[in-house]
Amino acid sequence: MKILHYLPDIDKSSGGVLSYIQILAKSLDSNVDLHIVTCHTDDEMPVDNCEIHYISVRYFPTLSTKREFLDVLHRVDPDVFHSNSCWIPTSALTAIWAKEAGYKVVYTPHGMLEPWILQRHYWTKKLPALLLYQKRAIRKADMIHATSAGEMNNFLQLNFNHNISVVPNAINVDSIPFKDNWTKSKHLLYLGRIHEKKGIRHIIEAVAEMRVEMKGYVVDIVGDSDIEQKGQKQELIKLARQLKVDDVVVFHDGVYDDNKWNFFLQSDALILPTYSENFGIVVAEALATGLPVVTTMGTPWVELQTSGCGWWINIGTGPLVNALRELIAKTDAELEQMGRNGRQLVERRYGAKTVGKEYIEMYKWVMKSN
Repeated sequence: MKILHYLPDIDKSSGGVLSYIQILAKSLDSNVDLHIVTCHTDDEMPVDNCEIHYISVRYFPTLSTKREFLDVLHRVDPDVFHSNSCWIPTSALTAIWAKEAGYKVVYTPHGMLEPWILQRHYWTKKLPALLLYQKRAIRKADMIHATSAGEMNNFLQLNFNHNISVVPNAINVDSIPFKDNWTKSKHLLYLGRIHEKKGIRHIIEAVAEMRVEMKGYVVDIVGDSDIEQKGQKQELIKLARQLKVDDVVVFHDGVYDDNKWNFFLQSDALILPTYSENFGIVVAEALATGLPVVTTMGTPWVELQTSGCGWWINIGTGPLVNALRELIAKTDAELEQMGRNGRQLVERRYGAKTVGKEYIEMYKWVMKSN
């Protein structure tokens, strides 16, 4: 089986989409010949077990971009072409071009068709994109790939394409270190892209409201600004200074690959107060290290409650304050039990081998479809 993925880039700032392809490349078995076509950037991260091909344009393709892509497509000659991401024209157009060239197509929007994302700049950006290319690409695909049941339901409401397969993102659990000490460090962690949708502002506001209760705590904000929101990190640093919590909320540069595990292991919990995530791979990574998680109903992680490994809360500063109060009141033993519950959940449901088999079954179904 030969699979060709399109990603806009494999830059270190790409966050969950990059992690997804890195882990997928490791989780597919030796019978899958994986290829990636992408655009070169200066800060690329390695992706093992695949061959990478480059085209020259990331955002606004030209006729020469189409020729470059079709040249790669025909040279690789995949059984399935799999495009990733929305709103960047090349993501949609490569799916359209591959379908028109007679190839089977899978499309993964990676949460970019979720309601919160659709509503932002709807009239000025989203609606023109839907009319020009995005809706056509989704409709032409043989299969839409969702990473959670909630994302699938949102696709169905859009009524663009009802051929939907739910396969979660994978976690390479065996390579992730597991905590051996749950004695409170009084460090809480946010780790990921610095982007408006992540709700980091709510962390800063919650800390300001809980200034007395959180005496002695540090909240580590670890990440680089998103390519499209270069000034977001400086705005958040300014807000922490204005609210006089810059001694508690500490910003760090992004860390990648195995360098990030130390932040997980030295923390009491992961905090992700996001507005919208189709999956939230950092949640699974935190659980795998034995770290309880606080995240929002903008993610599909209801399992935090049902499996006893975290908090699944409404979006906003108030709900986050309530969850943090419960968190800091937990004993070391209670945090340890939550951490062990989380590791068991990830091993059972999101392990790379388990999810890799689900991807292969999805591709086999697409290959057989009319």
